[in-house]
Amino acid sequence: MAPDEKSGSHRWRVIVVGGHTRSIGKTQLVCDVIAAFPEANWVAGKITQYGHGVCAQNGENCDCAPSEHVCALDWETHSDTGRDSARFLAAGARRSFWLRTKQGFLAEGLPLLRTALGQIGPDPNGEMIPLILESNSLLQFLKPSLYFAVLDPAKEDFKDSARVALDRADALIVRCSPDLFSAASPAWTRLPSRLLREKPSVSQLEGEPLPQPLRVLVGRVLECPGTVAI
Repeated sequence: MAPDEKSGSHRWRVIVVGGHTRSIGKTQLVCDVIAAFPEANWVAGKITQYGHGVCAQNGENCDCAPSEHVCALDWETHSDTGRDSARFLAAGARRSFWLRTKQGFLAEGLPLLRTALGQIGPDPNGEMIPLILESNSLLQFLKPSLYFAVLDPAKEDFKDSARVALDRADALIVRCSPDLFSAASPAWTRLPSRLLREKPSVSQLEGEPLPQPLRVLVGRVLECPGTVAI
């Protein structure tokens, strides 16, 4: 596909997976999508923002200045390193990367992302390879082709970035069986009735296959031309 005349950038098919806190299966959902559509030859990525005092270069405590070492991006080269980006390769992604930034510096990391994606050529049909990215904060900078929000009523924490993004979700993936909205659930799970009416929701425990409604949504994205400029 030729570069977009206005922006000078290619147009991508982009699926973003987010969630309200850690350890609720966001990475697993990315892997489930990759494995369900191996013919897509995905480029997968994880975007991490670290708190104050932690260096983006290696994710360790650092005495660098606030304006130093604000972002770093590495391509994953092996599927057995234990990193989430390695899990993406193990699931069948063609390429996988890990973008790290200091908290609040994601905008500074986007040029690294654009440069890295510039190394990726189109598929045999001339379309850019589809992207699947694990992030909430990226939604501040683009409108993806599809956004999945993972929710686990057993987890009390709810990130501010996830709360802002939830209304933009194309589907809610619930990490529990039956009743997300029971009286015993955390207060945040009693979501507005408008959200419940408008947002498709599916239950998927970790280890279960990708639910059919999600397969349909992903399949539609892969069948269409890219529309997202990064």
